Amino acid sequence: MNSVSDVFRLGRNIAVFPVVHGSGDSAVEVRRLMLNQKFSCLAVPLPPSFQADVEAAVECLPQVSVVLQRQPVTNFHTQPPDFGDALEVAESAEDYAESRTASYVPIDPCQPVIAALRIARQERMARAFIDIETDNYIPQSTILPDPYALKRVSPEQFAAAILPALPAPADADQWTRLRWMAAELHRLSAEYDSVLCLCSLPDWPWLRDLFNAAVDRPEAPEWSETPTEAYGVAPRTLTFVLGELPFITGLYEQARADLDDDENLSIDGIKSLLVHARDRYREEFGTRARRITPSLLSRCLRYIRNLSLIERRFTPDLYTLVIAAKQTAGDQYAVHVAESAREYPWAPAESVPRIRFGIDRASLPDGTELVPLSRLPGPPVVWRTCQLNTRPDPRTVYRWQKSWDPHGQCSWPPEDVAIERFRTHVRDVALDLIGNDLAKTEKFSASMKDGLDIRETLRNWHTGELYVRVFPPARGKIDCVVMLFDSPADPRNYPWRITWHAEHQDESTLSLFATNFTEEMVGPGIAVARYGGAMFLFPPRPGPDIWRDPRFDFADTLEERLLAAGLHYSREKHVAIMSHSPPGAGWRRLASRYRKKLVHVPLARFGAETIEKLRIFHVLNGHEIRSYADHFIRKP
Repeated sequence: MNSVSDVFRLGRNIAVFPVVHGSGDSAVEVRRLMLNQKFSCLAVPLPPSFQADVEAAVECLPQVSVVLQRQPVTNFHTQPPDFGDALEVAESAEDYAESRTASYVPIDPCQPVIAALRIARQERMARAFIDIETDNYIPQSTILPDPYALKRVSPEQFAAAILPALPAPADADQWTRLRWMAAELHRLSAEYDSVLCLCSLPDWPWLRDLFNAAVDRPEAPEWSETPTEAYGVAPRTLTFVLGELPFITGLYEQARADLDDDENLSIDGIKSLLVHARDRYREEFGTRARRITPSLLSRCLRYIRNLSLIERRFTPDLYTLVIAAKQTAGDQYAVHVAESAREYPWAPAESVPRIRFGIDRASLPDGTELVPLSRLPGPPVVWRTCQLNTRPDPRTVYRWQKSWDPHGQCSWPPEDVAIERFRTHVRDVALDLIGNDLAKTEKFSASMKDGLDIRETLRNWHTGELYVRVFPPARGKIDCVVMLFDSPADPRNYPWRITWHAEHQDESTLSLFATNFTEEMVGPGIAVARYGGAMFLFPPRPGPDIWRDPRFDFADTLEERLLAAGLHYSREKHVAIMSHSPPGAGWRRLASRYRKKLVHVPLARFGAETIEKLRIFHVLNGHEIRSYADHFIRKP
């Protein structure tokens, strides 16, 4: 006991260590204390009736479970009434549901009390459950500072700093409970050489005062001796039970199994979560995924830090993570962050009955609804909503595919506007490139013209003259732009080939080859595809579908057929072609056959992220779908 701080010492042989329930950082401090010091008994703030089932459940870790004890029903209804006024029935049913409560102990690896019991069993240490038995348990929770501060300050400094702000218990039952535990500590002090008692941080100063005052043991309240029940927790509802995020809890357990360092997992785990969500995001969207670079993740982490500090915390909650991911990388990445956060590697066995938790509700395997009350309550939790466009389930997608009308297809106007603007930009770049071929150099006289010609100026450095470049206005126009995003293109990847005619004078006649849109449905009558290549004719003009026109059957590849159609229908001398590589000799001979010239615009001139966004477009099953399409369209 020599190295235990005097702040935590009681009497001659008791150390009362205050903890923050549900905190992995607090659990790490408890583990450090128990492994550095030798104690003969561990006292925990739980009733003795929970001991057998709780210790059995601790042995099943890392599988998360709960030990539950039902509290007696406080009214005489056996089921909600089904007669009378509807409002009266609703109020009676609500009162009935609220009367069916149960207290439970979460067997959470990041709970300091559970972590201490785990170590005590391994070290063959005596365990004492010293809380009072009661049928009317009321949890007490207080807003506390973030326990991550324990990384920089000692536990006694942390507790002493909070001491002036801790309110005294206002409930008589709470005082009775503290007097009972103080009397139990006096009993344990006489039986054991050294005792470690864990208690909630808000209870610590009052338990200490009652122990020093040597108060008498209060009378035991009437108790129905209701037996405890053990249940596994449904994996999808672990977020409502665990103190830390399920993903972070899994990292603590993995570090324990691998004998790895877990001192800073409350922060390092957030980084691992973001990287894991990025991998899942890439798996779903493939090449359509937005590039989530280390720089973008760094901005996301700064965003998380700033939001956490605004809320006066060092570590973020799930809402902060999702909001930051949404603002920096989009809805779909935020969805994967939320889904990854609730992943926990160890699910309960199929033979174990499972309980489902929700917000202030729990559902037993037999369908009984209860109001759960945690015996190890952490700081109060505030649930907030965040709007995200999520993916549909497979059965819904199958139903949408079956209801698709193959005779009705149209585009989504916002994407039409975006691709037409890009087509105009590519055309302007091509016109500039034509002008560059006609550029000339002249001596500087009164104007810098189109900029200093560095090469010619250096060549004539000995004369002391400056030379400037002059770009004459581009001659001619470009009415056809061919975009080849994937060249050479595998026809098996792009089975959908079609020509779309303009709906109005501001749209081009568009011929394209793309992925099969029916394989990826995102809403009722809404599918998504990805351009492999496209040919734009502006001003728009009517014409047959180039993919069925026998005049272009000589083409061997999708790109060559698209280019041949563009050369055939273009009324100008130049045709712009955007691709990764310059046109080869075969394509230039094809252009000469139509008496045209190709102007190559390198794809590398444009940002990769911009190109990937433009390649994704949606196909709607009729014009009426446009009225609600924006509610289902998910941008990567």
